[in-house]
Amino acid sequence: MHEIITLQLGQQANYLATHFWNTQESYFTYSDSPSTDPPINHDILWRPGLAADGTTETFMPRTVIYDLKNGFGSLRAINALYEAPNPDNAPPTALWPGAATVHAAPRVEPSAYIQSLDAGLTPPRLTSGGVRYWSDFSRVYYHPRSIVQLHEYELGSTIAPFERFAAGEELFAELDREHDVLDRDLRLFAEEADQMQGIQVFGGMDDAWGGFMGRYLERVRDEFGKKSVWVWGVEGDGRGLPRDKRLLRLANKARAFTEAYKQASIVVPLALPRSLPSNLSLDPTSPWYASALLASAIETATLPSRLKDRTNHSPLADMAATLNTMGKQTIAGLQMTFSPPTASHSSTDTRRNNKLTSDEMTEGVTLDIKFTPSDQLDPSYSQRNGHSTKTSKIFSQLIALRGYPPAELDAEGDTEMDQDERNLRWRRNPSEPITRSYTSDLRFPILDSFPQIFREESGEPLTENINITSSLSTDSGISDRLKLLRTTVTRSIGLEDRETIGNDLAEMADEYHEGWSSGSDEGDDD
Repeated sequence: MHEIITLQLGQQANYLATHFWNTQESYFTYSDSPSTDPPINHDILWRPGLAADGTTETFMPRTVIYDLKNGFGSLRAINALYEAPNPDNAPPTALWPGAATVHAAPRVEPSAYIQSLDAGLTPPRLTSGGVRYWSDFSRVYYHPRSIVQLHEYELGSTIAPFERFAAGEELFAELDREHDVLDRDLRLFAEEADQMQGIQVFGGMDDAWGGFMGRYLERVRDEFGKKSVWVWGVEGDGRGLPRDKRLLRLANKARAFTEAYKQASIVVPLALPRSLPSNLSLDPTSPWYASALLASAIETATLPSRLKDRTNHSPLADMAATLNTMGKQTIAGLQMTFSPPTASHSSTDTRRNNKLTSDEMTEGVTLDIKFTPSDQLDPSYSQRNGHSTKTSKIFSQLIALRGYPPAELDAEGDTEMDQDERNLRWRRNPSEPITRSYTSDLRFPILDSFPQIFREESGEPLTENINITSSLSTDSGISDRLKLLRTTVTRSIGLEDRETIGNDLAEMADEYHEGWSSGSDEGDDD
């Protein structure tokens, strides 16, 4: 069935993954009619099973969710499908003959949204102020084995914050010595898969979760060898943080980058753009808002790995092979654009004119929402010094178009491609990027758990579904960003690691250096 197992590491990742799973759940249909057959192969991401009663069939995500103490909010490992036994009927387990006193932390009450779902009522509209935890808007039941709470650190602690890369490394090493993390948490999901195609990891990159992820990836690669491993590395919003905290985040990111680069098939760093188009309305300080936009792009970019349509289906390994043209180009950038469901793909609105022309197929697609993080202490530096106008050479690109009728998707210009040719790795000469595109008429659904961030030209929110075009690409600009990251952080890293990390970042940058740029070469030298 070419299953994909998901790992979710930390608060930032879990906000994003919750939107992702809510979207997957919305694709389920409950009719035997062939006309309602979904275009998605649910078996790839979901696992069948039986509830605690031994007869009720369940269908739950193939995922393992890690978070700190108090990070799960009202979510319990034992849910309505796996009810815990009545404690009054439980047999005694202690030798102590006296009365036992139970000390329990106060329970987090479910949000009004979750309470309405549980009661079968229409839920109230969510607001950023009403979302305290990612579980406050989760529409999905998880298997008890999916929930892994790490009690060693507490969410939001100011006494022992989980913010340094080394803390994450040490925590994973401690857990692995005591429990064998893969054997305890991951093996169940891997062994029940018929033909696992890979593992996707949603993880924080710029805090201690980056260290936890680095050691986890090392174990995953040792255990699963050549399986495709995709890392979606989420970075927090650093606006308003003091300089030393921003520098710490960049140092964490540099370490996480080098570790993920060694182990993963593809690494996609993600951050909310500083500048957004006018048809987007969101609160950048709200993780519920920020993760929603990221999730819409990721869900679209990975759609080919889940489609039933064999023409547009592509396993993670094939997608990675297209992006990684030279063997070590495993860092990719993500961008997207969207339009209302009534919009034509060949709209004359230039901001939304994402029709694939022959030039875009040969020179690279540029979309208006880019998730490439800033690797500078002052993110506005690039705008002040002209770096934003620098043109990068694209090596390869994966383009996913959803929601547009196939008749609208023919390439313009001198080159006309039919559906089969469009889905091939396509280029006319070696100097052009390898391009592969995928299409689906499945629009991105806007659920009641999703903030109303997408707007019409009039400013009215889009409330049902939208068309999305996404692009994953590798390009020469990655070299410049890695060099800048190296220059920024090496002085803040201890002497024992400075040379190693500096050399690793320099070697990574060399893999993306084409020796060509149409812009200024300022900043190319170390």
